[in-house]
Amino acid sequence: MDVSDFDFDLPDGLIAQHPPKERGGSRLLVLRRKGGLEHAMFADLGRYLVAGDLLVLNNTRVFPARLLGHRMPSGGVVECLLLNREPSNPESPIPNPETWNALMHPGQKLQPGARVVFERDGVRIDGEVIAMHFQGRRTIRLSTDHADGLANAIDRIGHIPLPPYIKRGDVESDRERYQTVYARERGSIAAPTAGLHFTEGQLDALAARGVERAEVTLHVGYGTFKPVKADRVEDHSVDAERFTVSRETAAALTRAKRENRRIIAVGTTSVRTLESLTIKPDGEVMAGSGETTLFIHPGHKFQLVDGMITNFHLPRSSLLMLVSALAGRERVLEAYREAAAGGYRFYSYGDAMLIL
Repeated sequence: MDVSDFDFDLPDGLIAQHPPKERGGSRLLVLRRKGGLEHAMFADLGRYLVAGDLLVLNNTRVFPARLLGHRMPSGGVVECLLLNREPSNPESPIPNPETWNALMHPGQKLQPGARVVFERDGVRIDGEVIAMHFQGRRTIRLSTDHADGLANAIDRIGHIPLPPYIKRGDVESDRERYQTVYARERGSIAAPTAGLHFTEGQLDALAARGVERAEVTLHVGYGTFKPVKADRVEDHSVDAERFTVSRETAAALTRAKRENRRIIAVGTTSVRTLESLTIKPDGEVMAGSGETTLFIHPGHKFQLVDGMITNFHLPRSSLLMLVSALAGRERVLEAYREAAAGGYRFYSYGDAMLIL
């Protein structure tokens, strides 16, 4: 299948630059795989779910992974996006250091041995580049004298890493709005955006109606923004992302499948997590943790997911291909054209789609 088959026209004005005024105030486009399209509001979600449905949420928490600082001693501006932490060296002479893989700019000036400082409001983090990699990636060792440790220092001075298509700097309100209300497990550099629409009240109302809830954890990495550069879909690969599924969640999934109840995944990250799990011949879903490189595109046979809630994705992206695998490419592109014509807001802070 050609990547160009997943292209569509989208006016720049439909790319949401800010969240709606109130959480949960988004529109909802309902796509029935064996029916038509319906326009609603996200607050109406309960009309489309029934008692016994199992809603699966990704409880990862975004951390302020974007650090702004300067080189030492020149003072040149440095930007660092923390990607993932590596095991620390217990023999390091630096007290309590952490080693991270990161994207750094300006890349050519940040050779191994380069020293950088990130500081704000009396909090300081020192860094040393210890290895160079491809496409601006570096391994950097970080340390701080902050009394509450490095993680707290990063939280204090770091910036929320908004997606590249949001053409503005982050503001204080993004710390709350670019985060789901059920986020708990710190580790993502991008939000599982389909979950941004939910309020605590709506989740409680769904539970009161008999909609069951389970949680998984998948830490969203920079690969979520990785463009598909291949001409053929099958030649693309996705970056590994870490996931965890508890025994409790695995048991809930097992019960739902054995009882022929619908499993509705909230977001592409939840879909990838669920579809990466092992299922025994007797139907038992196995708990587990690890990394997944699963690339879901048309032709994928879904083993657990019956429906999903998702935002509207980039043209030619792996996320659009995942949605198309569930609902069909032509049906999805038809829905996208109708959404664009109707003025729906696209991407991370945009409106939502429910596929059933």
